[in-house]
Amino acid sequence: MAVCFHGYGEKAGSFSFLEKSAGDQFTFIAIDLPFHGDTDWKGGLNFTIDQLVEIVKGILAQENVNPSRPVTLIGYSLGGRVVLSLFQSGKLNTDRMVLLAPDGLKVNRWYWLATQTWLGNRFFAFTMKHPGWFFGMLKVMNRLGLVNASIFKFVNYYIGDETVRQLLYTRWTTLRKLKPRLSVIKKMIAEKNIPVRLVYGRHDRIILAAVGERFRKGIEAQCRISIIHAGHQVLHEKHAGEIVPVLAD
Repeated sequence: MAVCFHGYGEKAGSFSFLEKSAGDQFTFIAIDLPFHGDTDWKGGLNFTIDQLVEIVKGILAQENVNPSRPVTLIGYSLGGRVVLSLFQSGKLNTDRMVLLAPDGLKVNRWYWLATQTWLGNRFFAFTMKHPGWFFGMLKVMNRLGLVNASIFKFVNYYIGDETVRQLLYTRWTTLRKLKPRLSVIKKMIAEKNIPVRLVYGRHDRIILAAVGERFRKGIEAQCRISIIHAGHQVLHEKHAGEIVPVLAD
């Protein structure tokens, strides 16, 4: 049994190809996060770990899964942060984690400022409504080589459209309370001997494998890293041949 969480701006269907490739090994349950996919979130700009646990347990009960049955947690990008937070809660019987180009293994200073401080969040909201100054700064940083082309393109996409900008503010702010504490998580992994598999794209310039290497220190016996022939979009059917063996490892 595998419970899956997608990346930013994606939806549960992103995992559908795994059903075709590894459906004989796992039952996959993929969940749309608030303000993603088909989830009609009514909780405002607030989503807590307790709500996440309640949702997951409710879905498992609906699927007649025995509450004591251990589950594998799979997360891609933003979904990695969700998985880490869910595991940290200790409220789900987890037997392993598979993290694909995961967010959450490093504190992003800009994300922290925009979501964890009142002033930063107000400034974030202002920028999403009046992004001109930010575009100018980003272009200058790109010309000076302070921002690589992949990140420039990535940020430009999410800031260039008014609707996309508003969704960015809404989603980031709503998920702000899912905050993995890596020291706690690593201690839990070691004590419970939980296998962790990290998968990174060799050409990813958004989330680097070096972050996973740092996280792995101290839990080498439980944590392994795989580098596949991909960019950041590792969760894709064309990479099934490299992902499925990791799931089965």
